[in-house]
Amino acid sequence: MKDKKQLDLSLYLVTDRKLAGQRELVEVVQKAVKGGVSVVQLREKELCAREFYELGIRIKELLPPDVPLLIDDRLDLALAIGADGLHLGQRDLPVEIARKLLGPLAIIGLSVENLNQLQAAKQLPVDYLAISPVFSTPTKTDTGPAWGLDGLRAARKLTDLPLVAIGGINERNAAAALEAGADGVAVVSAICAAPDPEEAARQLKKIILEARKRMKSKQIVYKG
Repeated sequence: MKDKKQLDLSLYLVTDRKLAGQRELVEVVQKAVKGGVSVVQLREKELCAREFYELGIRIKELLPPDVPLLIDDRLDLALAIGADGLHLGQRDLPVEIARKLLGPLAIIGLSVENLNQLQAAKQLPVDYLAISPVFSTPTKTDTGPAWGLDGLRAARKLTDLPLVAIGGINERNAAAALEAGADGVAVVSAICAAPDPEEAARQLKKIILEARKRMKSKQIVYKG
């Protein structure tokens, strides 16, 4: 990694091979990026290291220069793949260690599940925080209670770090998450399980742009 990529959190895709069904994940990601996805996080809990590495290399090769590839949890594979960064949870490797090993140019994100974790994260060398989950979701069951929109608003008031809303985000509530203070929305099933991932991404991106336009007209501005 020679330069730190600009981080546009607006439409953040978290991959899920099971939700992709019979389709190749590489194909789903390629179509999603064509539709407007701005960040891709490769999340694989079941693949062995070799298969994860090979999949990561394939996805890295198809992404345009302005779309960062982040690896969930696995620092070793982020390094091996030459990814742009790493996303960590509360039970993963400590952020300080990841930053030391990945260096200052890597993008590092951290999931926070409550206000105490968010307060602690303000002192950590992270580039963004994932508010997880905003809404209850069957794709991620190992988290605390859902933040809800009120929780997201409270989180926004407590930090200037960029926030991405994740958990149950779809076309119906993406705008509300942005208006509550998120800088972007992360989706899993809304794209991976969609019959047409490109069109699903395009519609979400349209909703995001329209929400930001409304917020600007109402002078709703959040730090971060």
